[in-house]
Amino acid sequence: MNSLKENPNKPIIVWLLSGCFLVFAMVVIGGITRLTSSGLSITEWNLIMGTIPPLNDADWNIAFEKYQQTPEFQKINFDMPLSEFKFIFFWEFIHRFIGRFIGVVFIIPFCYFIIKKRFDKAMQRRALFLLFLGALQGVLGWYMVYSGLQNNPHVSHYRLAMHLITAFITFGFTMWFALDLIYPSSKENSILQKDNILYQLSKLILAVITLQIIFGAFVAGLHAGKVYTTFPKMGEEWIASAITALEPAWRNFTENLAGVQFIHRSIAWLLVMLVGMYWFISTRFELTKRQRSAVKHLAYVLVYQFLLGIFTLIYSVPIVLGVLHQMGAFFLFTAAIYMMHSMRERG
Repeated sequence: MNSLKENPNKPIIVWLLSGCFLVFAMVVIGGITRLTSSGLSITEWNLIMGTIPPLNDADWNIAFEKYQQTPEFQKINFDMPLSEFKFIFFWEFIHRFIGRFIGVVFIIPFCYFIIKKRFDKAMQRRALFLLFLGALQGVLGWYMVYSGLQNNPHVSHYRLAMHLITAFITFGFTMWFALDLIYPSSKENSILQKDNILYQLSKLILAVITLQIIFGAFVAGLHAGKVYTTFPKMGEEWIASAITALEPAWRNFTENLAGVQFIHRSIAWLLVMLVGMYWFISTRFELTKRQRSAVKHLAYVLVYQFLLGIFTLIYSVPIVLGVLHQMGAFFLFTAAIYMMHSMRERG
C-alpha cells in the first residue's frame, strides 16, 4: 500500500471514507430512534423546511398536534405529554438531519470532482451509482415511516429491513470504492478469483452476514428480541414449539416472533462455524500481513458480536446494548468487506 499522502486520489478517498462514517453514524442514530420509539414522531417529509426544528412553543404545539393525529399516539401514546414528545422528536429529527447532511457531503464534492475532472469513466459511473443509492435510501426511509402512519401504529418490519440493508449496501459499496483506490490492484498481484478459495469463501461469509442483518431487522421490527430471553435454550426448549405456529409455514420465518428469533440465533451459530473454518483453512496459505490481519479482525469482531447478542437478548434489549449490537453488525460487515477485498491479492 502506498502512503495515503502520496496517493493521487487522496481527496476522493477522504470523501468516500467520510461518507462511510456518516452512513455508520446514521445507522447508529437510526437504531436509537427505533429503540426509543421515535421514528413516527415527525409525520411529514419536507426536504427544505424539515431542516428547521420547532423554535418556539407555537411551533412545538403544531408539531405535537400533527403527531396526535397518528395511530401511534391515538392507540399507544395517548397520554404522552409535550415534554416526552420533544424527546422522541429530537431523535427522529437528528436521524433525518444526518440523512440530509450525507446528501450534501456526497453531492457537493461529486460536482467538484466532475468539474475538476478527477474521475475517470469507471470512477464516475461508480460515483453516480453511489448517489443513486443515497437517494434510494431516503425514499425507502420515508416509505418505511409511511407504513406506521396508517392504521397500524408500527412500521412494517419488511420496510425496516429494506431501509437498513440499503444503508449497509451503500456503506459497503462506498467502502469498496475507497479500498480500490487505497489498494489499487495490479496484474502481478492478482490471481484468478474463480480459483481463489479464500476469496470465494469470503463472499459466502459476507452473504451470510448480510442475511443475518436482514433477520436482525426482522427481530427489531417485530420486537422479537423480547421473547425467549434465555440462551442457549429458548425458554425450556432448544427449539421453541411456537416457531411453527403460523400458516402458511413460510410466515413462521418472516412474521413469527419465535421463528424469526430462531433463524437469527441459527445464523449466528452458522457464522461462528464458517469463520472458524475460514480461520483454519487460511492457515494453510501463505498470506500477506494485510490478509492475515483481516482474518484475525473478522474473527475478533464476530466473537464480540456473538457475545453481545447474547447479553442483549437475556437483558431484553436495553437501549445501550441494542445500539452496541447494531454497531457490532456494522463492524462485522466492515471486517468482512475488508477481508474479501484483501483476498483478491496473491498471498
